[in-house]
Amino acid sequence: MAKFTDRFDRQKNKISFYLTGLLQDACPDQLFARQLPDILNDLKPEESDYILDRVNYYNRLSQPFSLPDDAVRKSDFSSAKSKAYYYDMRRVVRYFPDDIRFSPMFGDIVEVPEQPHFLKSRPIARNNVPDNANSVLLKLNSVRHYYHLKDELAFEQKADRAVWRGKIYKQWRQTFVTRFHDHPLCDVGHVDTKKPDIPGLKAFMGIRDQLKYKYIISIEGNDVATNLKWIMASGSVAMMSQPKYETWFMEGRLEPGVHYIGLADELADLEEQLEYYNQHPDEVRQIIHNANQHFQQFMNHDRERLISLLVMKKYLELSGQI
Repeated sequence: MAKFTDRFDRQKNKISFYLTGLLQDACPDQLFARQLPDILNDLKPEESDYILDRVNYYNRLSQPFSLPDDAVRKSDFSSAKSKAYYYDMRRVVRYFPDDIRFSPMFGDIVEVPEQPHFLKSRPIARNNVPDNANSVLLKLNSVRHYYHLKDELAFEQKADRAVWRGKIYKQWRQTFVTRFHDHPLCDVGHVDTKKPDIPGLKAFMGIRDQLKYKYIISIEGNDVATNLKWIMASGSVAMMSQPKYETWFMEGRLEPGVHYIGLADELADLEEQLEYYNQHPDEVRQIIHNANQHFQQFMNHDRERLISLLVMKKYLELSGQI
């Protein structure tokens, strides 16, 4: 029943997203363009530092630049490659003139382009990672990455175990599942029915069933871990190694022991961390509180729209278009 309910809720969320996109596309852009001055002027003094900090986090460009050859004119922008990315991008560019040009790159992008582009994800600039300024972030593919459920269970009602389900198309996922699929402190398994010879093949488990556990493991795939956002919105705690990629969710600002339980790169210390935090539940509750606070900042629709528009405005200014 939980499996059916999860899939029904996901489908309902998708239908709402695409219907909203269709309806908004049917409205003339001039209606949105007229609203732009009022929206930009709604930058409240008490929030200005916070908002501008986020704008400059997503758009780290600081010097004028020339548009790449693949820049598309807004009037020619289409949904041919991906409707999910298209509708999110359109929610921003529709406020600006028809002749603006911009360069989007859709999909799981893990490298920084040589010229400025709009992307969903980028490498986090730390240690030996080069500057990522040419990767300008917007809240793209939000229908997939910002879906979450209300957690009905109190922390005390959850099992003292760690859970994970997913596909094992990456070697580090195979290694993890092989090691922990039968561990007594874990309910870990993969759902790749085409790889039955890999130990740990188990049934699909939806979000509602995973929320019955205190600890939910988050593992990056092609780029960011899709489940991290709904975990941090819940009453369970995320367990993961230090993230390598970031999105609009600002994964680069998450701290182990503050927003999530940190694990070694190979997750080898999972058992040790579970044993420690099972003995220190108050520390877990504080981490969950901090994670919830981080998640909630992305739920203010008007503020998120303002930040997105300022990210685009900065891009257009530095490219000499406005």
